[in-house]
Amino acid sequence: MIKKTVTGFVAGAVMAISGQAAMADGHGEITVAYFLEWPMPFLAAKASGEYEKALGKKINWVSFETGTAMSAAMASGDVQISVSQGVPPFVVAASGGQDIQVVDVAVSYSDNDNCVVAAALEIDKDSAGELAGKKVAVPLGTAAHYGFLRQMDHFGVPLDSLSIVDMAPPEGAAALSQGAVDFACGYGGGLARMKEYGNVLLTGEEKEALGILVFDVTSVPAAYAAENGDELAKFLAVTAAANSEWNTNQSEEMLAVIAEQSGMDVDAAKSSIGTMKFPGVDAQLSDAWLGSNAATFMKGVADVFVGAGSIDSALDSYEGSVNTAPLAAANDM
Repeated sequence: MIKKTVTGFVAGAVMAISGQAAMADGHGEITVAYFLEWPMPFLAAKASGEYEKALGKKINWVSFETGTAMSAAMASGDVQISVSQGVPPFVVAASGGQDIQVVDVAVSYSDNDNCVVAAALEIDKDSAGELAGKKVAVPLGTAAHYGFLRQMDHFGVPLDSLSIVDMAPPEGAAALSQGAVDFACGYGGGLARMKEYGNVLLTGEEKEALGILVFDVTSVPAAYAAENGDELAKFLAVTAAANSEWNTNQSEEMLAVIAEQSGMDVDAAKSSIGTMKFPGVDAQLSDAWLGSNAATFMKGVADVFVGAGSIDSALDSYEGSVNTAPLAAANDM
């Protein structure tokens, strides 16, 4: 299912590339894609009109359900900026030949993607070598698969010693609860249920220190970035200010606006945003993120997809898919 779906996404993105439409910004407005039920600080600036004020033009905000749909909309020229696109769908589109670029780190959520070991085994990061010979559920061709590979490499657990079963996170959680597997990897609700039956080997921060990232990006068509660099920098500056405000204060007032804008009740929004991190601009521009590691991470994700048969090939490097110039300009505003 995963292989078919990802391959279909690539085909859709490549087909959309052939139908490039005129940029909406040529008509004094742009269209920005985002997700509902994904509470982020930028939504407060969206509500207050800060983006329109900074850019001096109308912004059409359109909600999407998937990052792959965002890729297709950018390819057709219908969307100029996508906020919080997942790295896997970005990598799929870029690998398929779509000329899009990462321009900032929208959100990091390393604690929302992980591997969980059955509690009865009593294995933690200090005894992870004992996982050799065990059975694990992994959703192949996903970022969770990549994270699993990196963690096993870190702990020195030979892959050929493991029995690896391709399972979506909900199925992996069920298998873990029934004792059908010894550990399982996943994300979202599936990961939350996995944690009811075991423990993670590494925290989000520990994974980040090893370069195992789980993050979304703000992405744009390369042509839009080239032709509207100053406008894009202004957009990113507003986002950075909203993130800084949230990171500093996390006020109930701001949370209420974020919740309303994301279509969630306050408690649900608070729970979700509590697992998210919004790196400052200096951190984003450092080697830990866009300066170096992000491109390396994307290459790792792409290679996992190729190995899983989900995409035909990966780019030699994803450095050209990262454009830090607009964010660096935003930092000087």
